[in-house]
Amino acid sequence: MHDIAWIRENPEAFDAACAKRGLEAQSSEILALDHSVRQAKTSVQELQQRRNELSKQIGQAKAKGDDAEEAMAEVAALKDEMAGLEERETSIAQVLNDLLAGIPNCVDDEAPEGLDEADNVEIRRWGEPTIFAFDPKDHSDLGTDLGLMDFDLGAELSGARFVVLTGALARLEKALALFMLDVHTQEFGYTEVSTPLLVRPEVAYGTGNLPKFADDLFQTTDGRYLIPTAEMTLTNLVREKIVEEETLPKRLTAFTPCFRSEAGSAGRDTKGMIRQHQFWKVELVSITTPEQSEEEHQRMTSAAETILQRLKLPYRVMNLAAGDIGFSGRRTYDLEVWLPGQDAYREISSCSNCGDFQARRMRARCRPKGEKKTRFVHTLNGSGIAVGRALVAVLENYQQEDGSILIPDVLAPYMQGLNRIEKAA
Repeated sequence: MHDIAWIRENPEAFDAACAKRGLEAQSSEILALDHSVRQAKTSVQELQQRRNELSKQIGQAKAKGDDAEEAMAEVAALKDEMAGLEERETSIAQVLNDLLAGIPNCVDDEAPEGLDEADNVEIRRWGEPTIFAFDPKDHSDLGTDLGLMDFDLGAELSGARFVVLTGALARLEKALALFMLDVHTQEFGYTEVSTPLLVRPEVAYGTGNLPKFADDLFQTTDGRYLIPTAEMTLTNLVREKIVEEETLPKRLTAFTPCFRSEAGSAGRDTKGMIRQHQFWKVELVSITTPEQSEEEHQRMTSAAETILQRLKLPYRVMNLAAGDIGFSGRRTYDLEVWLPGQDAYREISSCSNCGDFQARRMRARCRPKGEKKTRFVHTLNGSGIAVGRALVAVLENYQQEDGSILIPDVLAPYMQGLNRIEKAA
């Protein structure tokens, strides 16, 4: 959510921030609604003051035995007028709130100019694309040939964009997640959390998923939503709370299934596991003071990079252009892993600093030790990493000419002694 006080003082800067995202100027409409709300509020306060004066006069008149009917009639009229103004104030305030709730976060000055991924800027690369003495296969072909990845069975059970993994591939998926959790908790100080997979609408609103992206979510018959990422639950753990600043930063991680309708991805990545309705992910969330968030953003990105480095998967880091940054983010780094089967780098982690944008929606604040005054926390989130896409990357980068898959060394302790995945007997 945006700070209306800041918009009042900086309308041109706010419009410039909207323009960086390819949006039309918004400040005029916002400030007109804001003026109407404040005007109605002022009118109510003035009428209340008049009503109080009249009530005092009525009391004095009755004490003296004087006639107070005229004053009482005015009080009744004021009551009706106040009710109408309060209803108007509430109605306009809701329109203003809905407008603000649909406008994405202002991007950081360090975000590159541009409206889409074509304008993203590469920061660095790690590792060299894997070179094979044979034509590498796509992960879906590899998994299917192994007899351990079945998209047809997934479709029979649930429809398109679902898959069934069995045997060693099912184990590899879990091994990747356990490895990630161990690195993040033991080396980077994240606390593992198990959270619900169903949330109330206000929780989805807090992270910016509602109301704008309702079509991307799966809603249950009782009005709750399946989480599209554990960011939603982990971030909301500080919802409507005041956190003591000496306890920050809070670093949280969770391994959960994620559910996305992929409403806007018709025709994209229809083959394989790149874009599924249900997938597993290890999520990273940090709650910080405003002063800590930039450094924490770099640290979180490094944690995600460490996973790829330990798996010896080539990747690059992209600084996202303003128009390609997600709704709640102010600055985002994408990690793109090399996929030989596609001869391309593909996103496997996205690490975002949201500033106080989500905190305002959640009313999450922090307080310096010994002080009464509070301020909004900063929130950050990142994939640490997407488990399904990590599985894809391992299959494609560790494939052998005979179709078998070597197990990365760091995953050996989680694979029950298995060092190679071969075709199911």
